[in-house]
Amino acid sequence: MRCRINQVLAWTFLLAISVLSPQLLAVSVANRDLPVEKAVVTSPPMVPPAITRKGNAKVVVEMETIEKVGEMTDGVEYVYWSFGGTVPGSFIRVREGDEIEFHLSNHPSSKMPHNIDLHAVTGPGGGAISSFTAPGHTSVFSFKALNPGLYIYHCATAPVGMHIANGMYGLILIEPKDGMTPVDREYYIVQGDFYTRGAYGEAGLQPFDMEKAIDEDADYVVFNGAVGSMIGDKSLTANVGETVRLYVGNGGPNLVSSFHVIGEIFDNVYMEGGTNINHNVQTTLVPAGGSTIVEFKVEVPGTFIIVDHSIFRAFNKGALGMLKVTGPDDKIIFSGKQFDGIYLPEGSAIQSLDSDYKAVMATSETEQIAFGKRVYEANCQACHQAGGEGIPGAFPPLAQSDYLNADPMRGVSAIVNGLTGPITVNGKTFNGVMPAMRLTDAEIANVITFILNNWGNKGGAISAESVSNITD
Repeated sequence: MRCRINQVLAWTFLLAISVLSPQLLAVSVANRDLPVEKAVVTSPPMVPPAITRKGNAKVVVEMETIEKVGEMTDGVEYVYWSFGGTVPGSFIRVREGDEIEFHLSNHPSSKMPHNIDLHAVTGPGGGAISSFTAPGHTSVFSFKALNPGLYIYHCATAPVGMHIANGMYGLILIEPKDGMTPVDREYYIVQGDFYTRGAYGEAGLQPFDMEKAIDEDADYVVFNGAVGSMIGDKSLTANVGETVRLYVGNGGPNLVSSFHVIGEIFDNVYMEGGTNINHNVQTTLVPAGGSTIVEFKVEVPGTFIIVDHSIFRAFNKGALGMLKVTGPDDKIIFSGKQFDGIYLPEGSAIQSLDSDYKAVMATSETEQIAFGKRVYEANCQACHQAGGEGIPGAFPPLAQSDYLNADPMRGVSAIVNGLTGPITVNGKTFNGVMPAMRLTDAEIANVITFILNNWGNKGGAISAESVSNITD
């Protein structure tokens, strides 16, 4: 009898609410039979596991906005504004038809209010109006995941551009009801453009520069919030024969991305993150505030370079990552170099390249090494590789280099004057042309010092004064 009375009271309460808020009643009724689960969210470049349940659920998403200092590149710090403490913010994965209860908390240490606009939301501001949250507060709102696809989310608190430019963006995947085709590897990548008071590589804590942002003059264009976020021991990995799926977003705030993986062709591209699929694509555009999903099978081993093919952004502003694939060779698919000869139809004159890199003066050997690393990444890494291993038959190794260790000034001379003709490094002959690089004496000293103190080389330091003896 008491149970029956309670049921009557409950439905009477819901009926009373419906007079004031029919939408609230609809949500209450819709939610009453749904299982409740807490969303699994992940930091980049990882992705939550695929959804295996066959029905819908009420999914509780908890997100925190945090303002904190992080490293943009070696020696350069930046105050990032973030969702979940990372740039991009945590990856959210739900199912089409799920009802999402979103909890947005703004850390008490924040200096600014924040909110969230999820492009997956059908409703005013994508949730921005309902989620406006002061420091030390939590806001809650709900929405239904109506449309499958991959969607950007970002902060939309005024000035909106500044909040996005400081790193407040991420991705939410609404899986279709029938799920997604299983793959072997999934990764999460978001490109962003950053605007700092100092130029690229200028050391110290760099503030945001509004004038550069308005002019769309980015100092850094990066994947996952920083230069080098996906290289070296942070590279993405796969094995020969596996299928890789990349969930790719572009937080902007300004620049369109020309997303490309050097040495691969995308078997499938989910155009603009939607449900239409294109095939056999080399490079795909990702608009600011947009996304794409790309899938490809890796047939041969090696290091595959991930870039924004607006190519100076990759090699001079940071939009570069690596996918390292291990496994057996397939010489039919890719043979490697089969012949190497000399071809100089325009003569053997030394070529020259300009450099606009602006050096920061080092005051110690430690600073020389740090600053030299930035010079190396901007000018040398594309040929001699991130670990100094070089490219067999093309570019000599700098790692454990008997040629350089015997006389480091050989390296100085090669940078200043260029180098042509055969040389022997670690028992192997290289016969190519290295162009002269127009770097300052300090930059040359820094980069040679960096090389000498890495990759098993003998150590030591080169001074700008010793470089000037060659350049004078």
